[in-house]
Amino acid sequence: MSHILLVDDDTELTELLKEFLEGEGFHVTVANDGGRGLELARSQPFDALVLDVMLPVHNGFDVLRKLREDSASPGHSLPVVMLTAKGDTVDRIVGLEMGADDYLPKPCNPRELAARLRAILRRGRTEVDSSEDNLTSGALRLLPREYQCYWGDQSVNLTGAEFSVLKVLVENTGEVVSKEVLTEQALGRKLMPYDRSIDVHVSNIRKKLAEQGASRELIINIRGAGYMLTRGQA
Repeated sequence: MSHILLVDDDTELTELLKEFLEGEGFHVTVANDGGRGLELARSQPFDALVLDVMLPVHNGFDVLRKLREDSASPGHSLPVVMLTAKGDTVDRIVGLEMGADDYLPKPCNPRELAARLRAILRRGRTEVDSSEDNLTSGALRLLPREYQCYWGDQSVNLTGAEFSVLKVLVENTGEVVSKEVLTEQALGRKLMPYDRSIDVHVSNIRKKLAEQGASRELIINIRGAGYMLTRGQA
């Protein structure tokens, strides 16, 4: 049974979501402020975190930043779904840029949240159970079983969503992959109108690879068509 940490100060909403998710087969632990949520994420192993932006003590962005910065914490690589204000694209983009895997606008549909969680958890299990060989494209090397990425000899620290996006691009090196396909294959869901998740994940990947010496043109945007990974050299 997957263990989900739900952090939101809306007690009525958390009770509703907890009841629904547990009815869907999840085990749910609730925290009603960012301080308690951060404490739990740092001290206990969870399979995923559902994190509201507007929280007392520490807001959701602070919780996410602290988790991603603390490499010794169990929450460092924890998949995160951010809950953002409806229509607030800035919060969505900021959350993704800081390392969130996905987002949902509030008030969220419990069934949609369950579907997003299943997609994230299924993606992780697929990589862990995979027996495929390592993937390479020039100086870029992916180890799917270990969820590790290297540029030359340098390790590149990617989130789960970023790794999945890059994996699809590596598997299709030299070919344009549409955002629809990337969303379905890497994020496990359909592309929604005005959804910039893939754009932000690709931007994060470019930045992290560039920090290790890769060209920012390693992944190019074909306007109106999608993204393509070129065969870069170290």
